[in-house]
Amino acid sequence: MIFQRTECEAQLGNIDVEWHALQAGVTPAPCIAVSGDHPAYILYTSGTTGAPKGVVRPTAGHLVALNWTMKNIYNVDPGDVFWAASDVGWVVGHSYICYAPLIHGNTTVVFEGKPVGTPDATTFWRVIAEHDVRSFFTAPTALRAIKREDSEGVSIKNFDMSRLRALYLAGERADPDTIEWAQKVMGVPVYDHWWQTETGYTIAGNPAGIEAMPVKIGSPTVAMPGYDVQILNEGGHEMQPGELGAIAVKLPLPPGTLPTLWNAPERYVKSYLTTFPGYYETGDAGMIDTDGYLYIMARTDDVINVAGHRLSTGGMEEVLAAHPDVAECAVIGVGDDLKGQLPMGFLCLNKGCTRPHADIVLDVIKLVREKIGPVAAFKLACVVDRLPKTRSGKILRGTMVSIADSKPFKAPATIDDPVILDEVRSALKAMGYAK
Repeated sequence: MIFQRTECEAQLGNIDVEWHALQAGVTPAPCIAVSGDHPAYILYTSGTTGAPKGVVRPTAGHLVALNWTMKNIYNVDPGDVFWAASDVGWVVGHSYICYAPLIHGNTTVVFEGKPVGTPDATTFWRVIAEHDVRSFFTAPTALRAIKREDSEGVSIKNFDMSRLRALYLAGERADPDTIEWAQKVMGVPVYDHWWQTETGYTIAGNPAGIEAMPVKIGSPTVAMPGYDVQILNEGGHEMQPGELGAIAVKLPLPPGTLPTLWNAPERYVKSYLTTFPGYYETGDAGMIDTDGYLYIMARTDDVINVAGHRLSTGGMEEVLAAHPDVAECAVIGVGDDLKGQLPMGFLCLNKGCTRPHADIVLDVIKLVREKIGPVAAFKLACVVDRLPKTRSGKILRGTMVSIADSKPFKAPATIDDPVILDEVRSALKAMGYAK
């Protein structure tokens, strides 16, 4: 089914149908009453951890939860303009381009394009200024792309951003360097918050519409109503504040979260409810501090074991991202005969950086040793032009590990550009991996 755009009409094939032609002369269908647990939609996860899973979304609970978040988390009133700069096919697009703003009485902005190259790095600022956006929601990877093109944030000064009240980040870990850059350039509060396709809305966030809590950079703040978030060890026992462990939610889950997977009830139980009986397993690792603030450090699979020490790749990425020449980075654990695993860093540099790559690699190795310590054994890093990601912006660290360890893998169907995997393989070969 093709929606024709008059600016550039598509040549339709034999199996194609034009959107307006399909509806010509058709009588609109009436609304149908359904039960509260009737599926609103089925949405497949991004597939960073394997085959995508079909998340079933119950209608009534989802609408109640989304409506609550618009004021209490995103702090918009009916009539305000809300913009979630996401792909409408992902969970953010479903929840916060389509359903939540319209239910709450907000104007929603539907945007097609990227934050850079359409035509430059001012696209976000232009849309916010032209449409009087009050609350803006995007992924950290989008801001890193802008920062890479305009590291000083000079271009934003040409746009009236006075209506904007806050920036919300989700979809992946928001590294402190990106948050600090956004705070400085945009001049508004920056709220990281954490949720998943499975939940459909915020697990942990900052209730800015009730009373904004102090921002702790690196934390999405605290669990929202309905979520009893705990940090567990491998035996399922709660850990002490500041200790790294698996993030789990004590059952029952709140309204609107997934009740099952489409045509896969056994996989639902195995994937989410088996590892820690009585808990929903999020698949993320992190810690809770003494103030109750949650920190998401990595996917559980991305916590690496270096000579018996459990280390967070996310913590190392924070250090690498703080280097003035680094626009974006990723750290993975690669196999090592002596230590079990070793961390390896991939660095994307800011546009216009002319320093030798070898010097920057030496810099970040030294930084990790200073900030985290010799226990990290961080000695492997390389500069790459791009990182492999899903179209929603999640870095495919698991796939990178498989390439490095010369293991078979299947590129996720959601990958943005498969060619990047060949670029990663070349970089790994240059370091003696991916044989």
